[in-house]
Amino acid sequence: MRALVVRAVGAPLRVEEIELPALGPHEVRVSVRAAGVCHSDLSMVDGTLAPPYPLVLGHEAAGVVVEVGEGVTRVAPGAHVVLNWAPPCRDCWYCRRDEPWLCERTGAPSAPRGRTSSGEPLHVTLGLGALAEEVVVPQDAVIGVPAELPFEAAALLGCAVLTGVGAVRRTAKVSAGESVAVIGLGGVGLSVVSAARAAGADPVLAVDVSPTKAALATAAGATDFLLADESLNRAIRGRTEGRGVDHALECVGRAATIRTAWRATRRGGQVTVVGMGAKDDIVGLGALDIFHSARTLRSSVYGSSDPDRDVPELARAVLDGTLDLGYLITDRTTLDGAPEAFARMSRGEGARTVVLP
Repeated sequence: MRALVVRAVGAPLRVEEIELPALGPHEVRVSVRAAGVCHSDLSMVDGTLAPPYPLVLGHEAAGVVVEVGEGVTRVAPGAHVVLNWAPPCRDCWYCRRDEPWLCERTGAPSAPRGRTSSGEPLHVTLGLGALAEEVVVPQDAVIGVPAELPFEAAALLGCAVLTGVGAVRRTAKVSAGESVAVIGLGGVGLSVVSAARAAGADPVLAVDVSPTKAALATAAGATDFLLADESLNRAIRGRTEGRGVDHALECVGRAATIRTAWRATRRGGQVTVVGMGAKDDIVGLGALDIFHSARTLRSSVYGSSDPDRDVPELARAVLDGTLDLGYLITDRTTLDGAPEAFARMSRGEGARTVVLP
């Protein structure tokens, strides 16, 4: 079976033959039909995170269940599913408080699973390793979706859309008529733009360093596209009667862009950090500024979502036409083309590449 493997920080990405483990109790085997190339996968390659290697990349995917282990009750062979990289335990302190996105038993950057063709122990990204022809995962890591939902759309529900929509609806709780700035227009950022517009926000200011993102921002529903340059703060305040926005959502995961989001927000406004950054990238804010501005700064982990509840809801929205994901997919490729998709993402090009194994 083939999968996209990285063997060290900064090492070339290669498609390799791997061996998945035998199916155990309460596990399912899924044939991957579509997988998104997400920035979190790039974090496993560029040193932002430090998982063990060799590592199978990928965590945003959908497919068909081809085999189930003993005791599986959640799905049957033939079921169409979205993979869930953070299945909550439902039993820890956070889960009992109805905060499953903070579950104590999820969030590890990788898990041991399978071997390389030469017999080396193999790890998989976020417990999935979904940039592969097949995966073997616990039954709680799959969520059933209607068979009529296209695999490409289903794959994006598992990370980019769930994270972006949840950040707007559940973390920031954006209301109609509020002003929003979205900083960073990758797949998650564009999902945030779309969700903010759907919530009735106005204006929705989409911000990126690349002017090529303007058309994507407009397609996602932004009222304005702004370049992230030295004039950005003036441009935002010029569109908000001099105050700044009610909500700034940072979708990059860097100290510099978090500070940009902070400056873009009005007194008493909210800054929501959606992007995952490096542990040594320190955000500096003045104590007087924090006090005087009365702003709220918080993160949005996985969109503050419950995937078992929210993925089926989003799937229904795609099928009834109230959630359009067409703007998100800017490239399609095969597994062999996945390394170039990572290169495009590192250059800030496009939105989401979908790999069709």
